[in-house]
Order: sequence, then C-alpha cells, then structure tokens
Amino acid sequence: MQPAVEFQNISKRFGAVQANRDVSFSIAGGSIHGVIGENGAGKSTLMSILYGYYQADEGNLLINGKAEKIHNSHEAIVLGIGMVHQHFMLVENMTVLDNVMLGGEGGFRLNANRKKVEAELREICQRYSLDVDPLDKIEDLSVGVQQRVEILKQIYRSANILILDEPTAVLTVQETQSLFDVLRLFKEQGKTIILITHKLQEILDITDEVTVMRAGTVVGSVHTRDTSKEQLAEMMVGRPIETQLPRAPYNPGKVVLDVQNLNLINSQQVSLLKDINFQIRAGEIVALAGVSGNGQSELLEILSGMRVPGSGQITLDGAALPYQGKKDADGLPARYRELGIAHVAEDRLRHAVVKNFSVLMNSFLGYQNKFRKAFGLLDKKAIAEHCDKMIRDFDVRPADPALRIALLSGGNQQKVVMAREMAASPKLILVGQPTRGVDIGTIESLHARLLALRDAGVAILLVSVELEEVRALADRILVMSGGCITGELKVEEFDATKIGLLMGGLHKH
Repeated sequence: MQPAVEFQNISKRFGAVQANRDVSFSIAGGSIHGVIGENGAGKSTLMSILYGYYQADEGNLLINGKAEKIHNSHEAIVLGIGMVHQHFMLVENMTVLDNVMLGGEGGFRLNANRKKVEAELREICQRYSLDVDPLDKIEDLSVGVQQRVEILKQIYRSANILILDEPTAVLTVQETQSLFDVLRLFKEQGKTIILITHKLQEILDITDEVTVMRAGTVVGSVHTRDTSKEQLAEMMVGRPIETQLPRAPYNPGKVVLDVQNLNLINSQQVSLLKDINFQIRAGEIVALAGVSGNGQSELLEILSGMRVPGSGQITLDGAALPYQGKKDADGLPARYRELGIAHVAEDRLRHAVVKNFSVLMNSFLGYQNKFRKAFGLLDKKAIAEHCDKMIRDFDVRPADPALRIALLSGGNQQKVVMAREMAASPKLILVGQPTRGVDIGTIESLHARLLALRDAGVAILLVSVELEEVRALADRILVMSGGCITGELKVEEFDATKIGLLMGGLHKH
C-alpha cells in the first residue's frame, strides 16, 4: 500500500534545541499509525511540520507519494490533513458552531450558511455519538466535551489524514472507546490516522503500526501485533520500567484534612456536591475515582481555595479553613498555600501555569513571598538556584529556565508544576490528574515522588480517571458519582467492576 505520509531525513532545530534529527519513516494509507516517545522526544514538533506550523530545516515530506512544502495549516487542510491538538485551539467565548466555521465563513450569506453548517454538525454528532450542542459556548463546556469539539471540526472538514495529539488525555474510558469506534470507522473509509499517545495499551488496542521516538530520532517502527507494552516502554525510555514501586507499610498518622457535610449549589440551583464527608491522615494517599464531571473538580477547587462551598465544615490540622462568611474566593488560594495546602491543578494551562511566562517565572508562581528580600524585592539568585534544582531533579526538557513554558511539551509542563508544588513542603497536597499527557518513564518518576511524600508523612488527595494509577498509588479509594461519595474501598479491596458500578451510581457500598 502506498504511504499516505512519508518523512525523509527530517531535521528541525529551535536555537540550541535539536527537536528532530534525521527522522525517516512512512505511514501506510488507510491505517492507524501510533507515534510514541518520552515527553520532549520530538513527536509534536514532527506533527507540527506535517500540519504546516513549522517547516523542516532539512529533509523531505511526501503526501500520497508527492513531495510537498506545507507552509501553513491552511495548505495542510487543502491537502486533506487535519490535526487535533493536545492543547485545544478553540476561542472560548464563541460557540461550537462559530469555532467550526472560523476561517471558512462562506461569504456574505453568513446566516444562511450558519443554519446549513449547524444542521451538518448535528447530523455528524448524532452519527458519531459525540454529544455536542453546536450552539453551546466553549467556555461553558467541560474539558472532555471541548476535546469532542476538536474532533468534530476535523470530521466536518473531511480530513483524509487525521493527526491526534494525546486525544484521550482528558477522556473517560467510555469516551475513549467511543472515539476509537469513530477512528475505526474512519479507517474503514480509507482515511489515515496518526495517533500520538503515551498510553501503551491504547497503542496495542487501536493501531496497526507504531513508531518509537527518543531524543528527536526514530528508535524503530514495528507492527503492533508483533510487540508488547514492555517492549515498547523499553524502546521509549531505553531501560526496563519498574511497575511495582517501593512504598513503606501503610501507617497513617493524625488527621490532616477533615471534610464534614460539604455541599455546593451552582447559580442555576443545581447541586454539584451533596453531603461530602471524609478524612485524610498524614502519610496516606486517598484517591477520588469517578467519571469526569461528577464533582471531583469542584471538590478540588473548594479545597484549594478557588471556590467557596455552600455549606459544610473543612478543617486543616484541626483548624477551620477561613472561607466562612466569604461570598467569593478572592485571596483564598494564597491563604491556603500559606497554611500548607499545595495544589496540582487538573487543567495545567488554565490554572497552574502562565503560558507566556518562562519556566523560571512559573517555577515559583504562587510562592513569591518565600523568595522576598528586604523591601519586598525578589531574590533572583535564590529563584534561579531553585529553578535549576527543579529542572535537574525532575529532568525537565529542554533544560532552559528562560524558555517560555508554552514551548515545552505537556509532560514537561507537568513536571514543572509538580516540582513547584512538591518543593513547597506542604502538609496536604491536592493532585488532579497528575500524569495526564505524561510519558511512561515520567509517570514512573512522578509516582515514585508522590509515594515518597506519602512515606514522609504528607497527606495526599489524588484525583485520577486512570484506575491503574489509583491502584498504583492509593491507600484508600473514594468513589464519586453525581456529586456524592458512593463508596469507599481499601486498595487491597480494589475491584474494577465494583468501582465501575460505584462510579455509575448503581451500587451503594
């Protein structure tokens, strides 16, 4: 079968950073081809060259056997190439419909064209079970629904070569399976799919062939049927991956966080949290498991000071958190950090980093007061030493403190956030989706660090949609559904079927 895409000796450099070096491989037409590698391996840069965001310094790019110079995304779209980015390319104060039409409004008959496009989008959503309303505003949609909007855009544009960069990072198991059903249908129609993911089981489940990259080069390409997760992991990282990490025996100390009868009602009088009760002790990891959108995010926002609850009592080390009597959360996150609560936000680009700030500036964001000298001036030398240590300890790539954090891969951005929050020596750390968009080697490292914090007596609340991550880290598991805690299990009682029932609100423990 003629390759749909062929990379011939592609190289790309950004200043001192060699993102791609002499990359060569081909992607068969009508296939699903996986591209995997550690964060910073050059996968996204390579796909950005294919989509016209960047131009290669050296090498050739062939589309359906013909050499092409793709100068921008418009030229890529004309060639039938579509891309769903890891970080969404959506205008948040516009509707789904407007985002799809943006750049292709269709002349002066805008209203008539809007109705036509809206009808087409509704038909596509029904056909592929995407569950998106074209008239909803992006800012009102969950992260998972925004992901579906990005996929909807590409279906509407009739892409024949579809690039998906970490498409399932924000999807539930059920949504992932629905997406894979769509991708299999695309394949049956002769379309070519390029899947960038860190989830090796997904590679085995959906792809025909997989190319492994490391440090900007191709390690090798293999037929998926001829490989295994262990072999792929070792190709990615260059060493065997440790799946059973060492941890001290479960020996929790005093109660650090006590949540009693917590409730939250939104402005539409919808109950988002209902009678939430739980405790976390020093030296234990309590995991919140559940399908996204069942109250976990709102609970993290309250505990980090981003939102004020409707009612209930929260104490940290026996003292009530200072939200009582406040109508909004102004100033609370900073106060909570001072009290010893660190927070790794679920959506790092919205709530954990400032994209246009450097790695250095993001390395102490929220903890500025710890680096002040006389007269309130910042201690630049201490900040630089702090940042350099974070970069070394967490292997942030590229190791350039002056680089804008938006230019780092998602996994390396996550390393910066995790390093910053862990360096604050917290009593309690709230960790939302810690390994979203993170490669398997970094997952191993971040898990080991969380377990080390737990062994050092820190109380940890983990929110993750990855049940394997919950099993690997948690001492106790709380399951949420519909804003309620529907059950609690010890990790030795882990049962995916039982947890699934609790997640669906179908079983009371």
